Amino acid sequence: MTRPDTLWDRLERLLVGLLGACAMLVGLVQVAGRYLFPEHAISWAEEVIVYLVVWGVMIVSSQLVRTDGHVRPDLVLRLLPPGAQRWLEVFNCLVALIFSAGMVWYGWQIVDTSMLLEERSSTDLEFPMWIYYSALPTGGALMVVRYLIRLYRYLFHFDTATMTVGHIPPHELPASNMTPVQD
Repeated sequence: MTRPDTLWDRLERLLVGLLGACAMLVGLVQVAGRYLFPEHAISWAEEVIVYLVVWGVMIVSSQLVRTDGHVRPDLVLRLLPPGAQRWLEVFNCLVALIFSAGMVWYGWQIVDTSMLLEERSSTDLEFPMWIYYSALPTGGALMVVRYLIRLYRYLFHFDTATMTVGHIPPHELPASNMTPVQD
């Protein structure tokens, strides 16, 4: 991993951690306030928690691309030789790139419309909804960059030792290939 990748990873993890901690803190204050000081309960806490969690999920989606955590055809990949795995991964990257680019494009359309309409939440907070909606194109853009990096690696720097799915765990082997454990 290069220095910019490491910095990017740390920044994403820090931001997601802060968003999660803030969501937990708001939830804790809201629950404590509801039971200890009901007259001072925060009416908009659930809304803020949802906004924080959605932003965190959209940012962490980039980390899932980096660590192979998104949905992909692992079962099929395990049955293929390394060369075929490579090209199936390239295809997977291309499909994911199209999907992620769609998230950016259509997400931006939602953000733009929300800004034009000056849309706000219906709670007392009256939060500008374009900030909430911005999580979609932001997460999509982060994934586009990660998938481009991944695609580049599969096309130009493929290494069978580190970029293939690997061995099949014993519990996933067909019954005819299983060998009994010797005591």
